Amino acid sequence: MSEENTYSGMAALSICEAILLALNDAKILPQREIIGILKDAAAAHEHATGSPSEVERHKAVATLINKINIG
Repeated sequence: MSEENTYSGMAALSICEAILLALNDAKILPQREIIGILKDAAAAHEHATGSPSEVERHKAVATLINKINIG
């Protein structure tokens, strides 16, 4: 993966995390809903198929998503 893609992915994850926190702070989405969104996103990557390297990337993405702490 190129360095530019890596930075783009990091930026996207940070932006999404900030949006989820803002939605919770503004009481637009309750914490349980946000946690559900994160669990769904992680599960999609945990159960992804493909080549061994693709599966490894998906598992790494799931791990990153699971580390997001809303609360």
